[in-house]
Amino acid sequence: MIPAAFDYVRAGSAAEAISLIGEHGSDAKFLAGGHSLLPLMKLRLAQPSVLVDIGRVTDLSYVKDAGDHVAIGALTRHMDVENSAVLKEHAPLLAHAASHVGDPQVRHRGTIGGSIAHADPASDLPATTLALGATYVVQGPKGTREIAAGDFYKGFLESDLAADEMLTEIRVPKMNGAGWSFQKFNRRAQDWAIVGVAAWRRGNDSGVALVNMGQTPILASSVSSALSGGASVADAAEQAVAEASPSADNNASVEYRSHLAKVLVRRALEQAGS
Repeated sequence: MIPAAFDYVRAGSAAEAISLIGEHGSDAKFLAGGHSLLPLMKLRLAQPSVLVDIGRVTDLSYVKDAGDHVAIGALTRHMDVENSAVLKEHAPLLAHAASHVGDPQVRHRGTIGGSIAHADPASDLPATTLALGATYVVQGPKGTREIAAGDFYKGFLESDLAADEMLTEIRVPKMNGAGWSFQKFNRRAQDWAIVGVAAWRRGNDSGVALVNMGQTPILASSVSSALSGGASVADAAEQAVAEASPSADNNASVEYRSHLAKVLVRRALEQAGS
């Protein structure tokens, strides 16, 4: 449980962090809250030669009303996402989902950007931002890119983020009064979700995404298509696993996860439509 040896540098700004990661190459890793990276290092599943500490880069910690969307700095702590008045007004689903991340200690240290960049399918915020149709802004030596959440997640713990790029901002469309729900089923408080669902509804429009139902966060587009085509909530929820590829583990079989996903999607849609 002891990490391999590594060097450590601290960045004072986003620009300096990107410069440092470019200088040290693909073996360097960003360190923010550390809740994902450090356990991997202790198990030696990750062995970066250099850690670039961005935990004190204050210029990437903010939540702003940006017109048609809410802009969130990648180093915004989960607790600040949870308690943001701007998000509670314009994207309450995301603020509520942030309140379900880990425990208070985790929420005071972990960052929304770290959660998204880690691309863990069992994590709450990647799926929630996916359901909301978010856009991720990344920056590297070659400039800035905007990546739709639906194009970002490539595989288990894999994303479209290049080794020399840094996630700098998450842009979440305003919900404009849409109904919403976040459902999470786990065995104990603070556990990863066995299955989770983030959903919103406004008229014929909707977004539904699943937590821990595949190698990536899953956008359940078949559910939204069924709803827009006039299906009942119960019938639409039966499509919950159409895009999913759940796996079995010590907590649940494939069949149990599939059943649970349909139940939670139905509950989420009922709550979002009420």
